[in-house]
Amino acid sequence: MTDPSPPLLELRNLTTVFPTRRGEVRAVDGVNLTLRKGQILGLVGESGCGKSTVLLSILGLISRPGRIAGGRILLEGRDITRLSGREMRRIRGKDIAMIFQDPLSTLNPAFLVGEQIRESLRLHNMMPGPPWPFDRGRKAREKKRVLEVMEQVGIPAADARYKAYPHEFSGGMQQRALIAIGLACRPKILLADEPTTALDVTIQAQIIDLMRRINQEHGTAIILVTHDLGLAAEFCDHLAVMYAGRIVEIGSTDEVIENPQHPYTMGLLRCIPTVGERRAIEPIPGNVPDLATLPQGCAFSPRCEYAREVCNQGFFRLQPVGTDGPAGGNGGHRARCLRLSDYRLPEG
Repeated sequence: MTDPSPPLLELRNLTTVFPTRRGEVRAVDGVNLTLRKGQILGLVGESGCGKSTVLLSILGLISRPGRIAGGRILLEGRDITRLSGREMRRIRGKDIAMIFQDPLSTLNPAFLVGEQIRESLRLHNMMPGPPWPFDRGRKAREKKRVLEVMEQVGIPAADARYKAYPHEFSGGMQQRALIAIGLACRPKILLADEPTTALDVTIQAQIIDLMRRINQEHGTAIILVTHDLGLAAEFCDHLAVMYAGRIVEIGSTDEVIENPQHPYTMGLLRCIPTVGERRAIEPIPGNVPDLATLPQGCAFSPRCEYAREVCNQGFFRLQPVGTDGPAGGNGGHRARCLRLSDYRLPEG
């Protein structure tokens, strides 16, 4: 069933490149995604497949000489790839916020945690009024909002923790502080780049529950980047599987998990241990390809058990799986594989 609500975020043929001595590398190669209000989209795949680069591209944080070489990023219909640096700074943190992978390296060790959360409120003028020093109550209003969001993300004794430094927080509390920074301005979209990787299992579950509650209570749309397909299957309602800078399979979580069509997705699923089932975990053979020397045709073909000679020819587009209609704005269940019964090799 088609979702009638307009998309919050659309990526149309997004291509991000980095120049190297061996030529230009396409870290993100023609990615198309749609995100709607309240949706949780998972980007999954092995390290180096381009997941984090997609998020950094959305926020305009690609370090030079890297650049967005093509495509459009539409935020509520507005192409933000054409905005200046000053205009993008008005969007970051306010409309789109990001939770980075390593909180200790993201938080500034020289500033109080509370002041770092308050900074986003100040930069985006979220507590309007006369400028300082004429409005002496603004700082108090900002601090009140900071304490509210700290309590919202489960930081105990928020008033005392406001005056703590990042090194005085545990790993889980540091991650909660990062989430508080992201939520302070009530963003429409939250980008989470492997937010639980460095945490133990118990804290991971708490962070995921927190993000789910934020999504349900505020309708915040979330893009979760992870290499953990099991986590994505539990948390996300849609999945996009990435390999070598391209999406190789996309659809609702149930469709992708229950009926995987791309051999890479199948390989990722075989790597997940199943409770109550005694079987050996089967790693995907071979190595992730060098993006500077990708093979012709399907980039996964050197590691694929179903590969045929024709897989090394042409460019393969995402093809519909069965007769599924559009789902959540991402075009239904689709895969980039020659095994699909209705697939034909493109001419030229």
